[in-house]
Amino acid sequence: MQQTNGAEALVHTLLEGGVDVCFANPGTSEMQFVAALDRIPGMRCILALFEGVATGAADGYARMADKPASTLLHLAPGLGNGLANLHNAKRAQVPLVNIVGEHRQGHKETDSPLTGDIEGVARTMSDWVKTCTSADNIATDAAEAIRTANTAPGKIATLILPADTAWTPAAPHAPLDFRPPARTLPGAERFEAAVKALRSGEKVMLVLSGRALREEALAIAGSIASHTGAALIAPYSNARMERGAGRVAIDRTPAPVDAGVAAFRDAKHVILVGAKVPAPMFGYPNKPDYLMQPGSNLITLTRPGDDLLATLRELAERLGATRAQARVEPAGELALPQGPLTAEAVLRAVSALMPENAIVTDESITAGRMFFPYSRGAKQHDYLQLTGGALGAGIPMSIGAAIACPERKVVNLEGDGSSLYTIQGLWTQAREKLDVLTIVFANRGYQILRAELEFVGAKEYGERAERMLSIVEPDISWVKLAEGFGVEAAAATTSEELVKLIRHAASRRGPFLIEAQIGR
Repeated sequence: MQQTNGAEALVHTLLEGGVDVCFANPGTSEMQFVAALDRIPGMRCILALFEGVATGAADGYARMADKPASTLLHLAPGLGNGLANLHNAKRAQVPLVNIVGEHRQGHKETDSPLTGDIEGVARTMSDWVKTCTSADNIATDAAEAIRTANTAPGKIATLILPADTAWTPAAPHAPLDFRPPARTLPGAERFEAAVKALRSGEKVMLVLSGRALREEALAIAGSIASHTGAALIAPYSNARMERGAGRVAIDRTPAPVDAGVAAFRDAKHVILVGAKVPAPMFGYPNKPDYLMQPGSNLITLTRPGDDLLATLRELAERLGATRAQARVEPAGELALPQGPLTAEAVLRAVSALMPENAIVTDESITAGRMFFPYSRGAKQHDYLQLTGGALGAGIPMSIGAAIACPERKVVNLEGDGSSLYTIQGLWTQAREKLDVLTIVFANRGYQILRAELEFVGAKEYGERAERMLSIVEPDISWVKLAEGFGVEAAAATTSEELVKLIRHAASRRGPFLIEAQIGR
């Protein structure tokens, strides 16, 4: 048997551990790994033209595949370029394995231009970081990275690979262990606190996040709500929600702080299942840092590592709620918009026309906040959202979702400003022929920031501030940008034009972009 080098040992280990997709932006120090990927079948390699596209795509992939992809990144600057979407991935609590190339051991002493503190950069957005020091250790280090990534609820693991460990022959290794720690259940005292609150007859808010927002878990939570009178709510930002007709509906916590406070105003008890303490995204003058009323009873039912589905099932058993009928979303006849093109019209058109079992990725920020009420009764779909607030997630996330679920249409609701962070991801969509419809809300500005100026008390502002909030002079053509990257595109200025274009995109496979010219 021919001896393998370290890079080949790494590829074999990734494949053995179930990691068979690599989103890559490689450089010189990763060429041995690139060569190994070429020699060894089984790994789908997808080139991204920017590291933030690679990390964001790995995030979207993990959300839909429920397993990690790998990224391949070039030294400290390459990893640094991918950090924003690693932040979103960490907030989404997804499994992800980064492979970062490093200089040959000993070469760092020269302090050549690309030398940097890769471990220091990695620790900012990783749960586990390790630099491999020998080709003989690569397989066991990679298995540990995969095992860590798959640890509930999902972690970011970064393995740093010096170039000499990649080209050096690797000794045989012992059998590898990829099994993550078993998911756990809350202790009896936490269940007892939740049951007591739910039987109190007082207002209870059951806050669900993570895998508690999947269809089966929501059905159990719906039975608990029907049996006890509790209200279900999700945080505003969520990695993945299974929605649509026939499923238990759940609202998100409103994003504006005053509306968020109002949502929890009457709650005497707040029970967290996979969720954090409800809080606004930012702190504002004379506004609270938490949405719950002072004195409310907070019950953290689950902690990281707990099995959310099993927890809800056990809670229902303890309450005697297993046979309670959960209320599900009825199918609705959703009217198509007519007339001038507005953000509301876009959301109504998408809700009415998206195909069954679509995947909706949402980075529309302000324009898309009303998607939930407008999509009541829509066909069943998965909803993926910007989780960490770092812009540039939408286009890459749609890439990863389309790779994970090639049989499903992906609809990306994209802000015009946020799209420009990772617009080159359209090229990857075109190269891989991904079935993604991107709809850009082209309102020519960072609308969210105009609202934020008022929230912080700066209600009056002039031309200099306005120039930092708008993207005009010159105007940007998303149609031309898309076509330049190889994606078919068209613009809509009326609701009727938009409906026609969505129908066209739904009737075909492959990437398509619609520039929705809001208010033109």
